[in-house]
Amino acid sequence: MPNFDAIDAAIARRLEHNLEELRQLIAHPSVSAEGQGMEACATFVAELLHLRGFKVQLVPSAGFPVVYGVRPGARSAPTLLFYNHYDVQPAGPSELWDSPPFDLTVRDGKAVGRGAMDDKGHIICRLAALDALLEAEGELPCTIKFVIEGDEEGNNVHLPEFVAQHTELLAADACLWEAGGVNHQGVPECYAGMRGIAYFELRVATASRDAHSGLGGSIFPNAAWRLVWALRSLKGPDERILLPGFYNRVRPPTARDLELLAALPEESDDLRNSYGLRGFIKGLTGGVELQREAVFSPTCTICGLTSGYQGPGCMTVLPAQASAKVDFRLVPDQDPAEVLQQLRAHLDAQGFDDIEIIDLGCEAPGRSDPDHPFLRLVADTAEDVYGIRQLIAPMTGGSGPYHAFIHHLGVPIATAGISYPGAQAHAPNEHFRIPDFIAGTRHTARIIARFGSKA
Repeated sequence: MPNFDAIDAAIARRLEHNLEELRQLIAHPSVSAEGQGMEACATFVAELLHLRGFKVQLVPSAGFPVVYGVRPGARSAPTLLFYNHYDVQPAGPSELWDSPPFDLTVRDGKAVGRGAMDDKGHIICRLAALDALLEAEGELPCTIKFVIEGDEEGNNVHLPEFVAQHTELLAADACLWEAGGVNHQGVPECYAGMRGIAYFELRVATASRDAHSGLGGSIFPNAAWRLVWALRSLKGPDERILLPGFYNRVRPPTARDLELLAALPEESDDLRNSYGLRGFIKGLTGGVELQREAVFSPTCTICGLTSGYQGPGCMTVLPAQASAKVDFRLVPDQDPAEVLQQLRAHLDAQGFDDIEIIDLGCEAPGRSDPDHPFLRLVADTAEDVYGIRQLIAPMTGGSGPYHAFIHHLGVPIATAGISYPGAQAHAPNEHFRIPDFIAGTRHTARIIARFGSKA
């Protein structure tokens, strides 16, 4: 077996160097929503892989370039695929940041910057693990592949097609997903599945321009009311989604799924305190029922509403246009394309055929077997680092291009990394804690080493 003492010493010795690489990576403001700095960041990521002896390609896609890299291991060694992304969310209002968002700042034991946790810190964590293995062992115990995309924060509308078209290039025996880390209690968790998503914008126009509310209030149609009534038809007060056939494909959790949920820590108090909640919907209070609803129930969420005047003071206007962003989180075996059809049919049947639907991106739900040997390996190796075996959660509430890797590559997928619940991903002052980075790097190094030795 590898000398993990030497590997850990190398991780500690190279920490400042790896943080400096992260500082340079974050300095590339690769905001996919704005198309800002994408090609330059992809080129820099390719250089980071090239420095580690990877054969690297910048592969064109329907979106931004995909960085692909491969470094062979020993003969007959298995192949481990890392999935990451180099794009980040917009920084948002600068006054909400305590330091410049694209200048990595280390303070109070935290590394702060846009992308520090999601997902540039995870890229550097994995490269740091490879650095330590190469320094301590002189070679890698398995073949390593990276696929690092630039469209993840834009809802991955292009990556599933890319994976389908490059199955031989991406062929592997297992995959380590983009993120991972510890829960509120500091216990590492592995997610064995992701919900899908169907994201739409709903638009309606009732006139060619806004009108004085005194002129049109009692005789003109109001776009804002029109949209509110349409949205009201999507879900009842009992939180049940009202699209015809919406629940037909929902696969309930198995007894094993519920057993895994029961083994997870109780987080209801942490959630209430962190988000200032008075309580949960559907009469939920905690325990397995809350966990089950959080990941195995589909959702319909109004993410944003826009219409009329929303500035200071008064403006008596009757809006001519209104729009809303709505997402549906989907569970196995729901189909995003079918949800779009259901939404259109529902609106038409309710008399809202004037509501336009714009498809902003969809992903199918996907799952790995939570008892697959690779997921067990990832869970077991955590104990050497965290002092406790990694918990395996059957699903997470979020979404990603998980299904494409399952469907087209047939790989089991596990998670491990540097995150924790307070990391403020997508928010101002996004960060990771330095001890979590070190622990995540140590765990990743053990996953790589034992994956190669097991095979």
